[in-house]
Amino acid sequence: MIEIRGLTKKYGEFPALDDLDLEVGEGEIVAFLGPNGAGKTTTIRLLMGILVPTSGTATVCGLDCFADRAEVKRHVGYLPENPIFYDYMRGRELLEFLGEMHGQERPEARRRAMQLIEEFDLAEASEEYAVNYSTGMKKKLALAAAMMHDPKVLILDEPTNGLDPRAARDMDDRLREEVARGKTIFLSTHLLDRAEKLSSRIAIIHQGRLVVVGTAVDLKEKLVAGGTPEEVFLHVTGAPAQPIAPAQPSTQAGGAAEPIGTTGPGAP
Repeated sequence: MIEIRGLTKKYGEFPALDDLDLEVGEGEIVAFLGPNGAGKTTTIRLLMGILVPTSGTATVCGLDCFADRAEVKRHVGYLPENPIFYDYMRGRELLEFLGEMHGQERPEARRRAMQLIEEFDLAEASEEYAVNYSTGMKKKLALAAAMMHDPKVLILDEPTNGLDPRAARDMDDRLREEVARGKTIFLSTHLLDRAEKLSSRIAIIHQGRLVVVGTAVDLKEKLVAGGTPEEVFLHVTGAPAQPIAPAQPSTQAGGAAEPIGTTGPGAP
């Protein structure tokens, strides 16, 4: 479903992502694990066609992530790390708007929006302005928005970041349900325990380079015999840090907020 070959993104001479090779198969949850600044968000923005690669290729469902980015968005649901919402849209209105952006007729967009509002327990807040939602409610609404067009693939940037333990558990449960329904999920995280519990495989990235890929059990057996997830992580990311990347425009790697409603197939 996702195939990455030699993917590189440089800012000047600084490699934010360096020669990444990775595949995510149909029906997998692959956790992209690494410390802040490792290249996780850069990778995801390249997959979504938000950034232009310096070299290499990335495809989703056989489509080039940059050349065919509008078509890619028909197959992908995207959750940015820090979603922001139009201050004039209610939660229900946002979902209906996104459904129509993806080509749904208004009655179908309304039906799908109400279905997701119920599934994500957002009914009481659906007529409130989304900008006023709590952090947990915003994350739930953003995931519902990513799922409005029932995509084959979900690409999620730190989906549980900022959530309390119960909300994070609910998010994990929902992602497992989506995989059971046949979805493929690629998610970034810096949370070791979540990567271990949720994913079928873990890909660890450090300083822009892929270090190792495998199941949690495989990584512990191969790298740190009997070690904890923390020991595995420290083992593979223990090299001295590279210099900090120079400041970039708003499309650089990092945690910049991204508006929900600008990633439909009609978006640039």
